[in-house]
Amino acid sequence: MSKKALYILGIALTIILGTFLYIKLCCNCGLTQTEADSVKKKPVLVKNDNYVPFMLNGSGFKYQVNDNFKFLKNNSLLIQPISDSIIIGIKKLKAFLVSNSSQKITITGYATSDETNTTKFENLGLARADNVRNYFISKGLASSQLNTKGEILNSWKTIADTLIGPVEYKFESVETKSDNWTALKEKINADPLILYFNTNKSSFNLNNNEHQKVADIIEYLKNVKDASVVIVGHSDNVGNRDLNIALAQKRAEFSKNYLIKNGIEASRIATESQGPDEPVGDNSTVDGKASNRRTVITIK
Repeated sequence: MSKKALYILGIALTIILGTFLYIKLCCNCGLTQTEADSVKKKPVLVKNDNYVPFMLNGSGFKYQVNDNFKFLKNNSLLIQPISDSIIIGIKKLKAFLVSNSSQKITITGYATSDETNTTKFENLGLARADNVRNYFISKGLASSQLNTKGEILNSWKTIADTLIGPVEYKFESVETKSDNWTALKEKINADPLILYFNTNKSSFNLNNNEHQKVADIIEYLKNVKDASVVIVGHSDNVGNRDLNIALAQKRAEFSKNYLIKNGIEASRIATESQGPDEPVGDNSTVDGKASNRRTVITIK
């Protein structure tokens, strides 16, 4: 090969090698270091629809992670173990609530309409909320700062037979001045919770107004430690008086059990029976008799 050919070949090889090295080593030339790092480490966004975040979001406090509490379908118990990320959030929440005693959290548990409730609670959502509340208490949170609610929804995020995070948390700042509790007691007793019963039966379904009255009673008792509830059972005058006294007492006890299931200590509930002795309606009419078959719940 002639010297001229070798010279031309050398030039070609130099150009090829230079181009290769430029592409390999200097593709980020002209970019800032931040831009170059961005090119090298471009994030990949992965959409994940398989979680409901554990989220605590209140005035002065915010914590969120993608993990969450889980419940088996038709079950109120938390699936164990609880992840470290949730436990860290609960510890931070504890510190926040200790420093903010007027803050309270309402824990709302959810269940779906196709689930079966086998718990002592009114619905499976409330049972789940109570289970989460008890877990919070086991981690050192004050029970007086935790309320519960339960709701039934048509659907919730579910993987196989597991519901993901069917619990929400609402932060509220509650005044603790005694005057406020005095006003609440006056409100409860001025328009007491009255539960009506069918003849010879001691069962009932609460409407929204009655549910709110129960919530007011629970709230008062949680904040006024020496307070108690009095439940007085009543009946119409049909049949034997002694039997009516016993029936009215049974109604009072049934109402007591309902309050116990909703978080009121049994030792703070007194029951008594007036039987047919304090009618509010005319026992000679159907409507009057129905109004007399009742329990009246007040704060002592």
